[in-house]
Amino acid sequence: MSRQPIIGVSACTKQIGHNIYHTAGDKYLQAIVHVAGGMPLIVPALGAQVDQAYLLQQLDGLVFTGSPSNVEPHHYSGVASEPGTAHDAARDSTTLPLIKAAIASGVPVLGICRGFQEMNVAFGGTLHQQVHALEGYMDHREPEGTPAQQQYGLRHALHVQPGGLLAGIGLPDEIQVNSIHGQGVERLAPGLRVEALAPDGLIEAFSVEGVPSFALGVQWHPEWQVRSNPNYLAIFQAFGEACRKRAGQR
Repeated sequence: MSRQPIIGVSACTKQIGHNIYHTAGDKYLQAIVHVAGGMPLIVPALGAQVDQAYLLQQLDGLVFTGSPSNVEPHHYSGVASEPGTAHDAARDSTTLPLIKAAIASGVPVLGICRGFQEMNVAFGGTLHQQVHALEGYMDHREPEGTPAQQQYGLRHALHVQPGGLLAGIGLPDEIQVNSIHGQGVERLAPGLRVEALAPDGLIEAFSVEGVPSFALGVQWHPEWQVRSNPNYLAIFQAFGEACRKRAGQR
């Protein structure tokens, strides 16, 4: 029997009072413990101070989480963000290089919301900064000022593409997902395979082609009440199985 896998979780930076804190949402940690079967280890957003090679030797998986902040657009040659847009340069400097290094090292990766967008940028893709302002696209943002239960409620259909990772773990052709994002994929990076589309054609999931382990990005939030949604559950279970396999090999 393999040991419990150690699964890294990307941290955001947040100022509370006079001090900077490195934070990770409880819902991601709970999903890792209760569904993926791993022990979460929060990876601080310390940029080049993180010894990536050493870190990846210790990990059996990595989750790149959602966040209130957006990837700074200079990382994908985008125009400057609208005033007031939340950014986290420390997180960008940590996650963008770590994503490619992890996948190249065979570490299973799951990117969620901001993590999904980070994966696309890390591999050379670009982002729409305001999907709701584009003709032909839905408003993918959550309803403001409502309880979390409503914000994370099922919002739209998702069309799972045949022959991919999501279909391979048993997801049906169409599922319902939550929608809590303002940005989205503009140009998909080379080497990424479309796994699912929103009804308006926006890419909502992709996998990384030609890699030895699990590498999936999803735009929605499958960690939310994961144990009560069979499709969300299947994603975290498959990710956990890939992490256990790596733990056994290590």
